[in-house]
Amino acid sequence: MEKQALLLYNYLEQLGLSTATSQQLNAALLVVGLIILVAIIDFITRKILLQVFTRFAEKSKTNFDDLMITNRVPRSLSHIIPLVISLKVIPFIFIHYPALENIVDKGLRLFGIVLTLWIVRSLLHTFKDYFKTLPNLKDKPIDSYIQVFMIFSWIAGIVLALALITDTPIWKFFTALGATSAVLILIFKDTIMGFVASIQVSVNDMVRIGDWITFEKFGADGDVIEINLATVKVQNFDNTITTIPTYSLISDSFKNWRGMSNSGGRRIKRALIIKQTSIHFLEPEEVNQLKKIELITKYLVKREQDINNYNSDNNINKELLINGRNLTNIGVFRKYLNEYINSHSAINKEMMIMVRQLAPTSQGIPVEIYAFSSDKKWENYEYIMADVFDHVLAATDFFNLELFELPTNFNQKIINPKKSPSEFSEGE
Repeated sequence: MEKQALLLYNYLEQLGLSTATSQQLNAALLVVGLIILVAIIDFITRKILLQVFTRFAEKSKTNFDDLMITNRVPRSLSHIIPLVISLKVIPFIFIHYPALENIVDKGLRLFGIVLTLWIVRSLLHTFKDYFKTLPNLKDKPIDSYIQVFMIFSWIAGIVLALALITDTPIWKFFTALGATSAVLILIFKDTIMGFVASIQVSVNDMVRIGDWITFEKFGADGDVIEINLATVKVQNFDNTITTIPTYSLISDSFKNWRGMSNSGGRRIKRALIIKQTSIHFLEPEEVNQLKKIELITKYLVKREQDINNYNSDNNINKELLINGRNLTNIGVFRKYLNEYINSHSAINKEMMIMVRQLAPTSQGIPVEIYAFSSDKKWENYEYIMADVFDHVLAATDFFNLELFELPTNFNQKIINPKKSPSEFSEGE
């Protein structure tokens, strides 16, 4: 090879050119020839590899090879042969310029490191896209794992590049690197924290892609669409995207609705506030009127009989309703609500159903409905809950109960019996 490289040099000298000029022209012409040769070889290699991969992908049942083509793996691999040829030829091209040969050789080796990293990157992206097509891995943070491998690859590439530039053996370079580890930890603090958080999130199965999470600190309320090494992307229900630091998932509190999604229903937990002044014992006439409500007819008949027997056996003086045992309108109302919820077609009967009275407040007595809708889809859930409470709100009047609401000007006009309509001012 050395003889072929000197043929042009000897020919130039025979033309009467000086030694320096011959050496310069020899090197320049050989460089141009090498560039043309490398470009042709690279073009041919790329075409051959692309055809081979394409034919193999057409016959293969898996889509892994298709993804390799999409991520340009064959294109990256095609640069290897021209690079190897260049490294072999460079010493003969710059035979008269050892210093320049050393610089070009280092440049090509640096390009080799970058090319290797590029091939690794293309392969990792291929694995990422392939894993996301597998049903068992669709909800896993594949992006985080790929980014971790890519970070280690870049670190190795940077170390090799610096060792090559400084002509330092790798083991010595790593020894010097240990002394600067504190600085590196400070520089890559967020990356390291994100890496640790990604592992914990994955191992503890805290969040999966597709989970509905609520993170009030960051204003996130929607589905997780991406989990990276440093961030988690949440698509909110208004289609905005919220980016959350991955480390926040293990350092702060958030709500994951996966348990609700995997359960048999979505919880309904809402209370009515009953005015205390509307609560009273039921007169016999009122009980007879309430027996017309079919859901509680049997209950009232049996309950009334039990109460009458108890009061009779104990000689209770019923001139005052407070004596002995009695029915109250709010107690019968709670029983009615319980029967109504149990008979509602959209409520999951296999999960807890409860109507309870909470502690009195300054507004009144809260009566809470606790149940689970069978349909967990948001819009259907809201419709079911509204349907239930439409009925419940309208039913309170049948039990002579009043719901609490803040007074308005309209209420004040009605509840002031001493003031005749003519006494109201025009502004009222």
